[in-house]
Amino acid sequence: MTQTYRITLLPGDGIGPEIIAVAVDLLKKVGQQHDLRFEFQEALLGGAAIDATGSPLPADTLELCKNSDAVLLAAIGGYQWDTLPNDQRPERGLLGLRAGLELFANLRPASILPQLVDASSLKREVVDGVDIMVVRELTGGIYFGQPRGIFTSETGERRGVNTMVYTESEVERIGRVAFEAARKRRKKLCSVDKSNVLEVSQLWRDTITKLAADYPDVELTHMYVDNAAMQLLRNPKQFDTIVTGNLFGDILSDAAAMLTGSIGMLPSASLGSSGPGLFEPVHGSAPDIAGQDKANPLAQVLSAAMMLRYGLNEPQAGDRLEQAVLKVLDQGYRTGDIMSDGMTLVGCKAMGEALLAALED
Repeated sequence: MTQTYRITLLPGDGIGPEIIAVAVDLLKKVGQQHDLRFEFQEALLGGAAIDATGSPLPADTLELCKNSDAVLLAAIGGYQWDTLPNDQRPERGLLGLRAGLELFANLRPASILPQLVDASSLKREVVDGVDIMVVRELTGGIYFGQPRGIFTSETGERRGVNTMVYTESEVERIGRVAFEAARKRRKKLCSVDKSNVLEVSQLWRDTITKLAADYPDVELTHMYVDNAAMQLLRNPKQFDTIVTGNLFGDILSDAAAMLTGSIGMLPSASLGSSGPGLFEPVHGSAPDIAGQDKANPLAQVLSAAMMLRYGLNEPQAGDRLEQAVLKVLDQGYRTGDIMSDGMTLVGCKAMGEALLAALED
């Protein structure tokens, strides 16, 4: 019997429409192969939504997403919206979407594909075999804490304020996701904080440490965020699963992404306790190459694979997409961001065609 899923597509800005088109074509094909039917519905988010409605997250977009089985996002943002007030920029739409869907856990894998070891800016012996999962808290911390804003004092001096705040229950919630993820991997969890100077990080460390008693099979370690940033470059293979707060996770997951040679290769999943998950590439909208058929669609395709696995519980279909990516890389196809000597340079559309052909085999 055919299983039907309702998927909301958010192409967004820049290269977003190009790369999401590739993922949709592949989902249609893999759906035919696994007796799955996808009902796609498209909505506005980010800069495109601002231009059309004046809001980075229109109310009907959020409602459409809430009534979906999963949400597939491409990328948002661009230079033309950088001068808008903070609360009107494209990024506020993404933060609002995460909050509106109550997506508190962001899973960002950073795995070195054997075909791309030499694409990394680090030495082969440093990155070969790296396989890291960063679990980032998404709906708390300094991005959402109050008070926030830019204020003018009685003397006329402007003062910017952001508040980093976590409750014990918020830390425990993301901690359980991380411990469960570590259990499915190599059973090693590193919690990253700055508890030597931040009280909020002291609470974080205390809560994660207490929670470890429920997961005796997982080895828990702690690391300050500055040291973690250094260790990701010095010895990334020491890490298996990393759990950290919103701000630190934003920075460290991008650093881990670059171990792979290109941020254009990495997907992510944002999950809540219930309801649809949000699946998106880690990279941005790359407005400098938008519309030029130069974009790398592989992170978008791998995000669709994560959607199948984590959002729809269709792991075999997800595996099939991932195997198609590995196959085209084995065949030597490369977009510009991962190009190396002896490989075949292709654009976004041609990479999509190669992926479809790999699915046929």
